[in-house]
Amino acid sequence: MLSRRLLRIKVLKALYAHFKAESDSLIVSEKNLLTSIDKTYELYHQMLWLVVQVADYAEKRIELGRQKHLPTPEELNPNTKFVENRVIAALRGSEALTDYLERKKLGWVNYPELIKKLYASLVESEYYAKYMASPNRSFREDCKLVESFYTFTVCESELLEEVVEEQSILWSDDIDFSVIMVLRTLSDMKASQTEVPLVAQYKSDDDESFVRELFRKTVVNYKEYKEYIDRFTQNWDVERIAFMDNLIMASAMAELVTFPSIPVKVTLDEFIEIAKYYSTPGSSVFINGVLDKIVESLTAEGRIQKVGRGLLEE
Repeated sequence: MLSRRLLRIKVLKALYAHFKAESDSLIVSEKNLLTSIDKTYELYHQMLWLVVQVADYAEKRIELGRQKHLPTPEELNPNTKFVENRVIAALRGSEALTDYLERKKLGWVNYPELIKKLYASLVESEYYAKYMASPNRSFREDCKLVESFYTFTVCESELLEEVVEEQSILWSDDIDFSVIMVLRTLSDMKASQTEVPLVAQYKSDDDESFVRELFRKTVVNYKEYKEYIDRFTQNWDVERIAFMDNLIMASAMAELVTFPSIPVKVTLDEFIEIAKYYSTPGSSVFINGVLDKIVESLTAEGRIQKVGRGLLEE
């Protein structure tokens, strides 16, 4: 499933687009937000299929070698361990995966150069050489090979980034997140399973509600939250405070006062961590200091009410 951190990031990006476009339609902006989340889930399936396409390419190379007029001994008796990898076979035979790809019209058929380059990088890798040389053919070993492919080969491919962005501008920042979901799927796979355990888009209905509510509350109350933030940044040059910093702090405020089951520490840690990657250098330290003061003030006003496991500690 998509992590809560990714969902928060999606909300922040949707907020940025909403305010920068000076949109007066909350409904349209919210629809764009949900579409962005849907597209990330599509990329997860697309990425999961990538290793299948590389294996298919490898199998075609083997067949071409065998069909040569004067094939070498290696071409006549190739090492087929990779193309017979059982994890890849399970992905190829997954009805849930293939049905989804077909329904969404996803795949890599239009990007043969990418598949070729990924295959070349794979066969040149140390982990591939070790795998092919090993006489073992366990499911766990097959799974480890595929995990290494995504961790080392896919994540380091610049061409992949270009191709993914070409396919959808909404995918440009989501490769790492999709790979994490792929690795989670691989870790859940077992030899005894008849179907690949695809992760759900949302962990529960609560996650979709969380996204909608966080976005709506931040938009509707942004002016109030901004005025509140300004009270604790009086010693700063307001014009130099990054717009994204204000969005991060306003979103954190919306989460603090709207979701009683989310601990204060979780909210602060998540948005401070997000600031490290999506705002200016040093923003996380600045945001941390301001949010600490805001939490103290909101608590004194009784606006932060936590219940259950999220009970606010004094």
